[in-house]
Amino acid sequence: MTGGLWERLKTLLRGTSPPEHLRRGRAGEAAARRHLRRVGLKVLTANFRSLRGEIDLVCRDGDCLVFVEVKTRSSEAWTRPAAAVNARKRRLLSLTALDYLKRLDSPPVRIRFDIVEVLLADGGVREVRHLPNTFALTAPFRYG
Repeated sequence: MTGGLWERLKTLLRGTSPPEHLRRGRAGEAAARRHLRRVGLKVLTANFRSLRGEIDLVCRDGDCLVFVEVKTRSSEAWTRPAAAVNARKRRLLSLTALDYLKRLDSPPVRIRFDIVEVLLADGGVREVRHLPNTFALTAPFRYG
């Protein structure tokens, strides 16, 4: 059973709604998907998981495969949401992206890593910021 389906089943069995941070995360990912489609990207996969991590969205932008990390916040009081994608997170995203490519038999394709910041206010989406090509595949994993 996939993680999302399992979480929904547990929620139904408990008879409670999911925690606030999970509801915010789902709302942010849905807003990011809508935004990316609007700007011309094709969403291929959501919540890709491997043993090394998870990638929120995998998209295609022309001949480029795009790995997207979605950061949803209800406040920017301290830092921008993208600041949470630190060196450790970039390394895990790189490794997980390589796992995704391996499942496709490592095609010779251009890749990039984007971040989408989603800001929530009053129970809805206030702003979506798409930050394309935010970082490169981390060393020593670069290729091509």
